[in-house]
Amino acid sequence: MSKDKLRRFAEFKAFSNTFDFAYEMKGKWKQQYFKNENPLVLELGCGKGEYTVALAREYHNKNFIGIDLKSNRMWKGAGIAMEEKLPNVAFMRAIVNKITELFDAHEVDEIWITFPDPYPKKKHAKHRLTASNFLTLYKTILKKEGVINFKTDDTDLFQFTLDTLQELQIKPLDTNWDVHGNSNSHPHLREIKTHYEKLFMGRGRTIKFTKFNLN
Repeated sequence: MSKDKLRRFAEFKAFSNTFDFAYEMKGKWKQQYFKNENPLVLELGCGKGEYTVALAREYHNKNFIGIDLKSNRMWKGAGIAMEEKLPNVAFMRAIVNKITELFDAHEVDEIWITFPDPYPKKKHAKHRLTASNFLTLYKTILKKEGVINFKTDDTDLFQFTLDTLQELQIKPLDTNWDVHGNSNSHPHLREIKTHYEKLFMGRGRTIKFTKFNLN
């Protein structure tokens, strides 16, 4: 392991806005960390945390937690949030399939899933973050009116997600097959771009988005 990566691990752990599998915070995020009753928003598989930080800048009346397994990635977003003194941002190292052990029932108001691994092989479908097994977990922690926002460049994964929702008899609140080509797209969908989004757009891929709840 490189010295730079080890340094990032150490710095991430020392930041005041970071956590490592914080099971002890279950049901206590608003009271103990954010110290307010504002809506709680998660970004799952947040990578470098660009989307989490950008949303936090835009929506001061919401609390954001970026979640990823690799803290050396989140180190960037956590560091920026510290430098900008954003009080409504935290980052946690964790795996998504442990989400119900990290958040209480109906504790979360909103979830973002941005450019996750598409796991293209059918035998790996259960690892896709919009597979039904994950949706079941999200439903447990989301409030009744809570929403999930999903953004991807991968056409197969997007169609898989829409098919999964249809099988579950869930009608999306919004389905957008070309975020940047659609003048009706919400401004933050067009303006907030992750490293991967910029990379994929540079390769000529269209960005897709859907929004739904699990009621």
